[in-house]
Amino acid sequence: MSLVHNFPFFSILLCMVSGIFTSVLKPRTAKWLTLAVAGASLVLNAFTLGLTLGLKDAYPFMMGHFPAPWGNEIRIGQLEALMATGLSAVVFIALAAGLYHTPTFVAEKKQNLYCIMIDLALAATLVMIYTNDLFTAYVFIEIMTIASCALVVVRQNGHTLVAATRYMVMNLLASGLVLLGISMLYGITGHLLMEPLHQAVLRIHESGRYAGPLTVVIALITAGLGIKSAMFPFHAWAPDTYAYAPPMSSAILSGVVSKAYLFLLIKFFWRVVGIDIVIQQQISQFLFFAGIAGMVLASVMAISQREIRRMVALSSVAQISYVYIGIGMGTEAGLAAALFQMLAHSAAKSLLFLSTWELVSVSGDHKRFRYLHGAGYRNVPAGIVFTVSAMSMVGIPFTGGFIAKIQLAAAGMPLGGWTTALVLIALALSTLLNAVYFLHTVVSIYRRRPENIEYALPEKQPRRIAAALFLSMMLTLYLGVGSGPIMRVIEAGLKMFT
Repeated sequence: MSLVHNFPFFSILLCMVSGIFTSVLKPRTAKWLTLAVAGASLVLNAFTLGLTLGLKDAYPFMMGHFPAPWGNEIRIGQLEALMATGLSAVVFIALAAGLYHTPTFVAEKKQNLYCIMIDLALAATLVMIYTNDLFTAYVFIEIMTIASCALVVVRQNGHTLVAATRYMVMNLLASGLVLLGISMLYGITGHLLMEPLHQAVLRIHESGRYAGPLTVVIALITAGLGIKSAMFPFHAWAPDTYAYAPPMSSAILSGVVSKAYLFLLIKFFWRVVGIDIVIQQQISQFLFFAGIAGMVLASVMAISQREIRRMVALSSVAQISYVYIGIGMGTEAGLAAALFQMLAHSAAKSLLFLSTWELVSVSGDHKRFRYLHGAGYRNVPAGIVFTVSAMSMVGIPFTGGFIAKIQLAAAGMPLGGWTTALVLIALALSTLLNAVYFLHTVVSIYRRRPENIEYALPEKQPRRIAAALFLSMMLTLYLGVGSGPIMRVIEAGLKMFT
């Protein structure tokens, strides 16, 4: 193996080791170290992606070169490397744009802890993308849960404490469901590595033994990861959590953490159980209809909101539902569309949360739409990037969201009959609803400010914040105009993946 083959392991280890040093540094130094580690992770995973593009198949990497059960195995292919690179980029950009505002939400004595939790969240994300072992995935699900709760509760006010408590209760319940599912699966197969697990599951399915327990396993793990990723109708914790957490926390939780859980669910369906069995068990059909309901009903709820934070939070539930529709189709085309939607949503949603805070901060810290009039002029960069990311959420051409919807529509066409009609109608209706609340918000921030409302002059901010927001906006636009290479990597990666 070349040195680059080790980079996925190095990126995970770097994030975990960084947490140790971050705990003893001064807050300012700790923040710069966290940003540097996110940047290094991005570079390492980008090199890994370049390596995998020249390979014909994925390769395993045994940590310490010890095989299971003594060692721990990760698996690296084009798809894993692409997702790791994309999500690392989102974390890096979110930190570059949001770390400056950390003292506004986080007490000085807690800033080191906040940086540690970011390091752990990034490490857990990378592990869930690369791991080839279900129990290792569960261990880092728990690490992710602890880190995510800390990222929310670090903002000490009543709304945030209530939201963090709800988030913790729902995620602990979900963790329990996943653990029960993995324990039962180990009990009937005797394996934890994904390839041996898949072969054992196929034998069980063909023999007809343990058919009931296998169904329960699939349902438990699906429900657990569905709760954690805010799948409709298990999304009740998401609006308050995303709305009342610190903006950078919301950007990471919605843009990155939810995608790690979704990718793990995809690995479970395609690489552990097998999508044919999932379809026979009616699980994929449930996800499909849950996605249809979520993309419409969550958008309806977003329209009824009177403040920008909750509107953006509820739109996350609607956008996650697009991913579940693609997974629920049970086809390779549907999965490819779901994976592209994950990347497009990750880039645009993190940008929405960060630019929302910038617009609110120049509007007297008011979140209601009527107080945001003129915010796009008071903070020009934030207004521009909010508009572009909102266009992506709606599905305006030349943005990532547009390509994701086109890919979902194309994936739905071969299904035929009422299923195709349902996909196309739901996409059209959801797009219309998205346009209602996002374009209303864009119009609000550019409306003339009422003469009887005065706001203090905004504080001058470092140029790196505007640069980071601009970079994220360019990523969203690139996913719209340069989607061809990305889709080719996804399609080639799926051949390695399955």
